[in-house]
Amino acid sequence: MDNNARNLLVPFRRDRKSDFASGSGADLLRSKVLQAIMTRGTTPRSSGELPWRTAFGAGLDLLRHQRNDHVLAELARIYIRDTLSKWVPEVELIGVRPVRNDATINIQVKFRPSRGSHGTEPMTVNFDL
Repeated sequence: MDNNARNLLVPFRRDRKSDFASGSGADLLRSKVLQAIMTRGTTPRSSGELPWRTAFGAGLDLLRHQRNDHVLAELARIYIRDTLSKWVPEVELIGVRPVRNDATINIQVKFRPSRGSHGTEPMTVNFDL
């Protein structure tokens, strides 16, 4: 990944310098990971969230309102692993740690830039399913 590359950060937000916030390096990589994971891709129940790229995304929405057990946590791990390998190849996945709570699953995704990229410090994103 080119550390000098700049692009819009997701979720979109305003900043003082320009219309929408942009970033590079670790900020941009973290943004790409979150966007791929949180976008609804093509599934048996959905034609995808992005009309111009229907396959893009993880399909984690299929897991909502399902029995909160170890099988659901494992499915979330597999969906995330497959999504990152397909849509964010500049990331080396270190681990996915689903933590089941009473009503939700909190998912911690740990990753780093793939070999050959600048910077190898692990990064983490957390979200609730």
